[in-house]
Amino acid sequence: MLYEFHSVDLPDEPYFCPQVEFNNKPDSLFFNDGVRRIDFILVYEDEDKKDFEKRHTRRETFEASLMKMGMELEATQSVNEKLMFLKVHMPWDTLCTYAEVLHIKLPIQPNDLSSRPSPWRFFSCITKHFYPNEELITKEAEFFTAPFEKKRLEYFHVRDKDVFFTAAMRSRMAYYILSRAPYEIRGNIKKFGVTKLLDAGVYKAAYPLHDCRFNVKSQEEGCPNERYLLYEEWAHPKSFYKMQPLNLIRKYYGEKVGIYFAWLGFYTRMLALAAVVGLCCFIYGYTTQETSTWSKEVCDPEIGGKIVMCPQCDRECKYWTLDSTCEASKKLCIFDNFGTLVFAVFMSVWVTLFLEFWKRYQAELEYTWDTVEFLEQEELPRPEYEAKCIYERKNPVTGIKENVPYTACGRCVRVSIGIGTVLFWILLIIASIVAIIVYRLAAFFAFSTKLRSQDLKELQTLKEYVTPQMATSVTASLISFVIIMILNILYERVAIWITDFELPRTKTDYENSLTMKMFLFQFVNYYSSCFYIAFAKGKAVGYPGDPAYLLGKYRNEECDPGGCLIELTTQLSIIMGGKAILNNIQEVLWVKNLIFRYCTSAASEKLIPRWEQDYQLQALTKLGLFYEYLEMVIQFGFVTLFVASFPLAPVLALVNNIFEIRVDAWKITTQFRRIVPEKAQDIGAWQPILQGIAILAVATNAMIIAFTSDMIPRLVYYWSFSVYPYGDHSNNTMQGYINSSLSIFNIADFSNNSKPMSTPYNITTCRYRDFRNPPGHPRQYQYNVYYWHVIAAKMAFIIVVEHIVYLTKFILSYVIPDVPYAVKEQIKREKYLTQVILHETNLKLVTRRLKPFDDGTLTRTEVNLTQEEMELDF
Repeated sequence: MLYEFHSVDLPDEPYFCPQVEFNNKPDSLFFNDGVRRIDFILVYEDEDKKDFEKRHTRRETFEASLMKMGMELEATQSVNEKLMFLKVHMPWDTLCTYAEVLHIKLPIQPNDLSSRPSPWRFFSCITKHFYPNEELITKEAEFFTAPFEKKRLEYFHVRDKDVFFTAAMRSRMAYYILSRAPYEIRGNIKKFGVTKLLDAGVYKAAYPLHDCRFNVKSQEEGCPNERYLLYEEWAHPKSFYKMQPLNLIRKYYGEKVGIYFAWLGFYTRMLALAAVVGLCCFIYGYTTQETSTWSKEVCDPEIGGKIVMCPQCDRECKYWTLDSTCEASKKLCIFDNFGTLVFAVFMSVWVTLFLEFWKRYQAELEYTWDTVEFLEQEELPRPEYEAKCIYERKNPVTGIKENVPYTACGRCVRVSIGIGTVLFWILLIIASIVAIIVYRLAAFFAFSTKLRSQDLKELQTLKEYVTPQMATSVTASLISFVIIMILNILYERVAIWITDFELPRTKTDYENSLTMKMFLFQFVNYYSSCFYIAFAKGKAVGYPGDPAYLLGKYRNEECDPGGCLIELTTQLSIIMGGKAILNNIQEVLWVKNLIFRYCTSAASEKLIPRWEQDYQLQALTKLGLFYEYLEMVIQFGFVTLFVASFPLAPVLALVNNIFEIRVDAWKITTQFRRIVPEKAQDIGAWQPILQGIAILAVATNAMIIAFTSDMIPRLVYYWSFSVYPYGDHSNNTMQGYINSSLSIFNIADFSNNSKPMSTPYNITTCRYRDFRNPPGHPRQYQYNVYYWHVIAAKMAFIIVVEHIVYLTKFILSYVIPDVPYAVKEQIKREKYLTQVILHETNLKLVTRRLKPFDDGTLTRTEVNLTQEEMELDF
């Protein structure tokens, strides 16, 4: 029964699709008879030219197939007489048939389990203002549901046949038929599906109808005006502070859209806590930047002003004094302080709480939205997959022979080509990163030559200018952002082509495959420059007498004397902020629809029927909400992976998401045609991706604090030199730290290739950032004991922090169950009722037919008869 529609034969005689005139009811959702509801709209241009004869034939054949499959059609011409609108209606019997095919769960009995009172009920007088207006969006009654079975219709809770199947269910079933109705059969080759007809231009559009205009209530009798309610209580800017009406979103747009907005809303609420803590950490760093001992020493003319630093490039670079980085050191203290360490540990715990509580919330939505048993075997193959099933194989699960589009060898070839293409593009990203590194080296040389003074007298004024490190970091970050955007645009098409070539079986398989490809690429694309600054830059530079070179030509880039953390912060803020601004601008500027709306008068809009108003809206892309998920997951990576260097990341993400929810809501409600509703149990492949990011975030933040920030060397100095040995901590001020963190180099030991072209007459040594023995030492310029103490402290810090955080994550994931106890009870109750209501009657009939003898045995005839009857019953 599941695939009986595949046997639809093409009509031998011309079909008849009635055409009617517009009935002057612009908000009508029915055929001209006012009885049959419109479930879908097909739009085409009625061409009379011979060039379009093939299109006309395909369209006639397709529409005839729809009618043979149980649909009813009615065509009407547009107001401007250029387009034809084909209205599609599914009768009751057809709805029942395909509701069973799609395993749609429908109510069987009202929910008789008492719900637990909300812990926030005592604050209802306050919290009610943050929820949608209950007078407009009323709470629907809760029912236990079961997969629909046509022959057991009397056991389902059918109050009114017209509303038993919601508009979203009807649209979903209609699209299912439209996607599989044949339009051409030649021998063993069968062509079917409205998707291919849209690609070929046979139809210009296919969409379900919105129930009314978003800003005006429909006056039609029986219209629920759900779009109007969604706009007023969800998408309108005035409702930005209100909770989302998720049940209405799900009812109107389907579970797939509902679960996205549920996840986005939950993520945003959890971000509020992280943003508060991050903001407090930033305020603490900002208020202590002037009192920080190391920044005061850098800015002190008697300390930093007298420390002459070695040139950071060969020949052209000059000597410079440490106080020229005074302002940069103060900014660094905002982000590199003990509060950042606490915040990094907090975020590692926060991300675990976020994922665990989301699992619980998702389990509640799965039960409420009837997706608990949305299993893989219930999801039917994609039409593109079915169209290419030319090979036969035995299903390992059912043991039944089925058709597949490729052999095992062909499958391996397709996957190998896909993997190879993805690896090629990842190598292309790495090549672009190397090119940016080369730019950094060349730009630093140019900025150093321009900004460095000619003599020591002018060195004191350099602190008024931008340092070469900062100028190089900002320009390189901007260039990196531009390259990221360009590569994203190019790779997007390649990823879609590869996934189409692999030919996944179901739509979920298709989206999961594309998700992994796109995320893997964008992970490398967005984060590679951040990983370079955090863990590679300044780590292998040698020392002034023996510098390290990249490609044997470019001297490796060094960090600022305060470390590379401020550069990582700059990179994050530019990429994260620029991406958020660009995405929101793209989402808001829907010029075509805005021009159409404001140029079309209200009077003329009233004369345009509902289907023509929707035709003027934007069509949602085939990937639907894929890019919305991708944008948020990339943001989630920025918030968690590198938060130790940028405590304001959760604040920026929170502000962006508050706008993101409303912009997405406004866009989907006012700018797009109504989306074909789809089932979804969870957020799909994004769930394991988020879990992977959460695990990686612990390691990256621990390593940032250990290797990128100056936290560990300060702590080693604090406990080794600053603290008095007998417990007297009164002079615990970190004085002398800057001097201890800089090694000494004799300028006479410069090689000819690296020796500066000009050297002041009054200096014999310069300083550089490292822990090496001074000149004259038996092991001069080799790492000293303090260096190994610092390395040991860094490794110990990483091991201890990671183990503590991972243990905490494990305990939290064990203590917090994925499914709430109340939801488990309701699921068990629903399964019990399904068994009793739908199957117990048949079991009683079987028992009544079995009449045993006194010894409790049955005759062979009675047993056989009973088995046959049981087979008929079931």
